Formats: sequence, C-alpha cells, structure tokens
Amino acid sequence: MALKVVGAGFGRTGTLSLKYALEKLGFGPCYHMMEVFPRPEHVKAWHRLAFTGEMDWESLFHDFQATVDWPSARWWREIAEHYPDAKVILSLRSSESWYKSMSETIYQPMKNPVRDGVPELVRLQNEMARKAILADTFDNRFEERAHAIEVFTQHNREVRNTIDPSRLLVFEARDGWEPLCRFLNVPIPADPYPHVNDTASTQTMIQQMREVKRERSSEPVKK
Repeated sequence: MALKVVGAGFGRTGTLSLKYALEKLGFGPCYHMMEVFPRPEHVKAWHRLAFTGEMDWESLFHDFQATVDWPSARWWREIAEHYPDAKVILSLRSSESWYKSMSETIYQPMKNPVRDGVPELVRLQNEMARKAILADTFDNRFEERAHAIEVFTQHNREVRNTIDPSRLLVFEARDGWEPLCRFLNVPIPADPYPHVNDTASTQTMIQQMREVKRERSSEPVKK
C-alpha cells in the first residue's frame, strides 16, 4: 500500500499521540521510531540510508499507511516527494517545551555511543539515530540550546514553505480531533484525542529499554 500521510514534525511534538490518532482514524498501521527496533531489516535499512543515502521506500513502508516521528521526519522531503498523493502533517509544540522534553528524554540514550560488545542491532540503531538526528539535523550541537531551537524553528518554516498549503496541516495535539479529521476528511471519533508519551512515561520507557539492552549484552554469544 502507498503512504497516505507523511509526518514532518520532529520527535517530541506529540508524534506518538498522533500515531495512535491516525490509526484510530483508519490510517494505520502508522510508522514511528518504536516500529524500527523490533524489525531487524528496518534497523539495517535506516542505518544504510543514514550512511549511504540508499533506501527502498516502497519496501520499507509496504505495510504502512502513515509515518510520523523520527527517523522518517529526517527525510520528510524525500518521502513526501516519493508519495506525491500523501498528505503532510507538521506536528508542533512550543520550541521551549520541545527542547526541554527532548533534553530530558530521547536525547539521553542518544548522546553517548554504545559500548563495545553490545548486540549488533543495538549498535546500528544507536549509530543511525546519532547520525540522522544529532549529526545531520543538529550538527552535533544539540546541547547548545539556542542552536537546537533555531534548527527546530527553521525546520518548521521549511516544511511550511515547501509543501503546498492544500496538502499540509500544521497541527498541535491540543487542537484535538477537529482539524485533523477535517484535513483527512473522516468523521470525528467519540473518544478523546489520545495524549500519551509524556516526559515521565518516556523516561520510564527509556530506562526499561536500557535494562533490556544490558540483559542482552550480558547474554553469552551463541556459536
């Protein structure tokens, strides 16, 4: 199937809530960073893209109707061009709250390279995220708050200036169902708009992932 929705917003702009919202509206499955690690071939494909520029979008998104969050947001332009009939959603939040959320959550496991001896998929995932997000997007200067916020602001401006307005929705989670459903031409659900993945829950998830990685790293190598 061809993608119907391309998310151009950076991670930590309500992208997991948007994933669940799109799936609720019938645009699922929706791709998200959480879909990458359970799929070894996807980890390898994103790693290859980050370091060589090669990607088979049709193969990657074969089973998905939408994509949001990183890593796809790093290549929003290429994906939007590859799927010219897909609508584009730029998820936003205030730059100050975005930077604080990034700093306290997903930046933490990304900022240090993995140590020797970790499973290959963990290494590839870490290298891909560091290359695509920290290096390519933030020039390895994420900890410079003003620089990171300027990158965030410039990215949002570029999406607005690039995508045809008839194809683009600029959206914040607090806007709720109405603008999203109007944009996608679907009925408004009776359930509240999803609000998940706040800073506290994300920190808990990251800690759990670290524990799993430690357990895997300690497992004996099978010969």
